[in-house]
Amino acid sequence: MDDFSISDYLAIQALVHRYPRHLDSGDLVGVGQLFAQATVHFEGRPDPVSNDPAEVTRMFADFVRLYDGIPRTRHMICNLIVEPVSPDTARATSSVFVLQDAPGVPLQPIITGDYSDRFVKADGIWRFAERFITNDLFGNLTAHGKYALD
Repeated sequence: MDDFSISDYLAIQALVHRYPRHLDSGDLVGVGQLFAQATVHFEGRPDPVSNDPAEVTRMFADFVRLYDGIPRTRHMICNLIVEPVSPDTARATSSVFVLQDAPGVPLQPIITGDYSDRFVKADGIWRFAERFITNDLFGNLTAHGKYALD
């Protein structure tokens, strides 16, 4: 696509990588803000969250255990593939690999999964329009979540 530049790709890449930066630093409000104008589908949840950053923040706060304000995780995004759809829309897929070092458990991989995203560009700025979160490999999540994943 001729109208989709390397700048567009890099802006989307940076947006995808902001999610783990916010999450791993315990900035759950920042996580919610990333999806302020998006629909987020959580695997195992019947209804997505649409255009509600406070609800996204609440869902993460209700699930993720924090230790002195941080989850003691490192979400690593890999295998990012960005595909332009038009000059102002794109899709991407990526994988996530999560490590955790929390009190009572050693540093270890705890979960892997995939993100499937849709983006729109408005007023020259890329933003999330939709995210599907799925998980496929599970380790010891006892120090990560406040309840078991379905």
